[in-house]
Amino acid sequence: MKRGCLFGVVVVGAIVVLALMVGSFFLGRYNQMVQKQENVNEAWSQVENQYQRRLDLIDNLVATVKGVANFEKETYTAVAEARAKAGQVQLGTGVINDPQAFQRFQAAQEEVSSALSRLLVTVERYPELKANQNFLELQSQLEGTENRIAVERRRFNDVAREYNTYIRTIPNNLIAGIAGFTAKPYFESAPGAEKAPKVQF
Repeated sequence: MKRGCLFGVVVVGAIVVLALMVGSFFLGRYNQMVQKQENVNEAWSQVENQYQRRLDLIDNLVATVKGVANFEKETYTAVAEARAKAGQVQLGTGVINDPQAFQRFQAAQEEVSSALSRLLVTVERYPELKANQNFLELQSQLEGTENRIAVERRRFNDVAREYNTYIRTIPNNLIAGIAGFTAKPYFESAPGAEKAPKVQF
């Protein structure tokens, strides 16, 4: 009787130890997914910060350009409209959890970039703007912000790739599927960005 009881205790102990090991394994993987997802969220907030900085600078830039007599109204109107559209896109981590919302966000930001490019090209025809210290300072800040946006977008893509790779590998994909972890989108180049722009004089 004692031998049977001892065997039962050993079996139960082995099952408990095995259950603890399996539980610990799955818990560790789950916690890694949470940590990587938080890294993606933090990188996304930095992207949002830089885009918001650009939107804030645009208001001042448009106000400065408006002050120049005879400046082409449709040019700064296009910038103001693109800025307003971009400002209407709902921000937050929900954007990176919804591929359509992410595409809308990226499309709105590309529209802003395009309108800003047209504005800065048009400025070349207005020497009084090129000599305006306030405009030059805003232009410099805007160029710096564009660089920061590029850096933060690249950083976001890096952490999103790390996260996506982690949740798609076996056995992580099983845990991710059960726990509801989904892949994050990447920033991509605008269509046609691979072609060099045509310069006409």
